[in-house]
Amino acid sequence: MTTRLQSSRGQRIAGLLTTLLLVGAASQVRAQQAPDYTMNAGDTLDISVWKEEDLTKKDVIIRPDGKFSFPLAGQVLARGRTAAEIEAEITTRLKRYVAEPVVSVSVKNLDGCRIYVIGQVTKAGSFVMNPRVNVLQALSLAGGMTPFAAVNDVIVLRGSGESQRALPFHYGEVVKGRNLSQNVLLEAGDVVVVP
Repeated sequence: MTTRLQSSRGQRIAGLLTTLLLVGAASQVRAQQAPDYTMNAGDTLDISVWKEEDLTKKDVIIRPDGKFSFPLAGQVLARGRTAAEIEAEITTRLKRYVAEPVVSVSVKNLDGCRIYVIGQVTKAGSFVMNPRVNVLQALSLAGGMTPFAAVNDVIVLRGSGESQRALPFHYGEVVKGRNLSQNVLLEAGDVVVVP
């Protein structure tokens, strides 16, 4: 009988340890996942309210001010927010008019998530980031630099107005595996300038 109790206790401890390991691994995977996408001006959404056809809107474009209009909900701020956050706000606003609204927001187009590459590159222009792009990847999207490019004087312009700043990028260092911190992830609206 003592042997059976010890065996049963051992199985429970092994099961508990396995569960703890699985929970730890799952939380580590969640921590490594990219954060949810946040909206930018120019993105397009599809919004629907279950069993309310008049409240189903396709191709809702987020305006330059970061908002969009939705029936009965009014002006909704979208810039910097996830689809889930927008769903929650619309749901809250519609509760005055619709009993238990079930709102779905899906991102249809990421046109607001653009970066720009200009200067001595093969194909200067704007590029949609899906999902994230660093400086080297942006240069690759632009077809690489021309032979006339000042490869160690590349800058990334971030922000606007007085808060705008220039982030230096020295291609020669990065391709040799040095000072990799300058190969930053780009943000919507960043401009990579290759002199």
